[in-house]
Amino acid sequence: MELYRNNKLYFSGKDISDMLSINAASAKVTASRYVKQGLLLRLKRDFYTTPGRFDNLIEEEAYTVANILQTPSYVSLVTALSYYSISTQQQRYYIESISLKRTMNISIREYSFTYTRLKRVLYSGFGINRGKSGYFIAMPDKAMADIAYLCSLGRYKCDFEAIDFGKINKKSVFKFLEKSNKSAIQFWEMLCANYRI
Repeated sequence: MELYRNNKLYFSGKDISDMLSINAASAKVTASRYVKQGLLLRLKRDFYTTPGRFDNLIEEEAYTVANILQTPSYVSLVTALSYYSISTQQQRYYIESISLKRTMNISIREYSFTYTRLKRVLYSGFGINRGKSGYFIAMPDKAMADIAYLCSLGRYKCDFEAIDFGKINKKSVFKFLEKSNKSAIQFWEMLCANYRI
């Protein structure tokens, strides 16, 4: 009940130890037992939330969880464009992120968190949203650059008809793609021609 009353988005083993006034070893055993009983939901090693709290995530809290599940990472691609009302393609409970470590998918209840690895030289163009739930998200033009780059490599599929290109800065996308490769730049040039950007 103490953990439920706390209503934090997530908490660590140390938080459990502090809240319940038990030592670290006991907190670890307690957390494991509560996960098995369905009283807690394990997000990743040593990070937990309550099932009810997770089932009632608002959009921005889901982005915070995405940042936590794999660090470092930032929300991008169509998820970011949808957030900025630039794309209508976004699926509910599907959060796309860019990471430095690995490409992978993580499923937790109805949510699917996908991570696509980019080279460090391309890992930029994002900032922290300092609202109620702070999280890292790509700027609109960087999200578009990430899409163009990954599509040019055949690593991503996008419904470009669902994108409002009038809200995209053509030159800014080119600037982000300068550090990628020729095929990504050519892909963006093709999009600019096809959609008269």
